[in-house]
Amino acid sequence: MTLNPWRLRLLADLATYGTVRAVAQRGSLSPSAVSQQLATLERETRTTLLERTGRRVRLTAAGVLLAGRAREILALMDAAEAELRGLADEPAGTVTLAAFQSAVHTLAEPAVTRLAALHPDVTVVLHELEPHDSMPALRRGDVDVIITTTDFAGAELDPSIDLVPIATDEIVLVLPPEHPLAAHESVPVQACADQRWTFEAAGAYMSELATRLCREAGFEPMVVCRFNNYMLALGHVEKGRSITLLPSLAVDPRYRVTTRPLNPPVTRRIIAATRRPPTPRPEITAVLTALRS
Repeated sequence: MTLNPWRLRLLADLATYGTVRAVAQRGSLSPSAVSQQLATLERETRTTLLERTGRRVRLTAAGVLLAGRAREILALMDAAEAELRGLADEPAGTVTLAAFQSAVHTLAEPAVTRLAALHPDVTVVLHELEPHDSMPALRRGDVDVIITTTDFAGAELDPSIDLVPIATDEIVLVLPPEHPLAAHESVPVQACADQRWTFEAAGAYMSELATRLCREAGFEPMVVCRFNNYMLALGHVEKGRSITLLPSLAVDPRYRVTTRPLNPPVTRRIIAATRRPPTPRPEITAVLTALRS
């Protein structure tokens, strides 16, 4: 019996994502191609790995066992490749980096630019992912490095994850030009109880934080719109239609808005996170160094 690493990866992905369609989308394949490869893996192992129920499949006990071993095998192969790359003088390879919206332009892209000048053989594939999505993606192995914040539910310490501090970012109140609250050096959230608000989509990091701050101040915010794009939120505020809370990194100076710190101040801790590898990967170390600088 000779196990094919590519087919093992498809089986491990099926255990993680649950459907053949999801595995196909992740690997840029057709569902029929994935099904054919998994059927070939069954013939190669002479074992029933999948149970078919209607249009769906699920792993048998043997499939679950092999998927677990597949992850171990693939991790060892990745470690071996990293050790070989480590013998070279220069880091090389591809690193997938995910960052939340306001960190893409302010932190991730400058780091990628610095990295390209220092280590041209390292390729960074950049994705936008908010904190509540990026940490699960990191744990699944979808990405190699994330820029996130520890100040949200789901970011609890995990011994398999390394955290690298990057920066501290202040949460600010964003107001239309010449808004009455702009006359204050800082603004308590309680002073905004009668205001119309723009929030992120429900469940997103800033939506959860802003809702919590308003409720702790004793009121339920009047949310008139929700945007997943900070530029849309800033445009809405600029027109005088609402106010919002944003990380200072997200406030684009091209918009005519006024910002004021909160009283008491609210900050978030920005970190980079990676899975703790059995063997250090020089290309990931290079990315982390560029982010820290």
